Amino acid sequence: MACYSDLMSLYENPIEHTCDMRVGQTFDVIDGRKPEGMCDSAWETLLPFVTELAQGGGNFFDGWMRNPHSAMLSCNDGFRPVSFLVEVVD
Repeated sequence: MACYSDLMSLYENPIEHTCDMRVGQTFDVIDGRKPEGMCDSAWETLLPFVTELAQGGGNFFDGWMRNPHSAMLSCNDGFRPVSFLVEVVD
């Protein structure tokens, strides 16, 4: 995960608890529900892409991904963004 401590020191109020995401975690989305343990903020960012992929769509942004049924996305935490590979699995 990236962490921009220079920006944090300039702009962020001190907080006790940040994101619980860990490198290598995987989540399965079932019936469009937020997976247990996933950050609410990250889920809000991922949900439109998850929904589109679940409905058979893809090919986001005119073919940006090699696999058109996937998307590489980051949560909206500008201080410590976490990246997620969202893809259709059988």
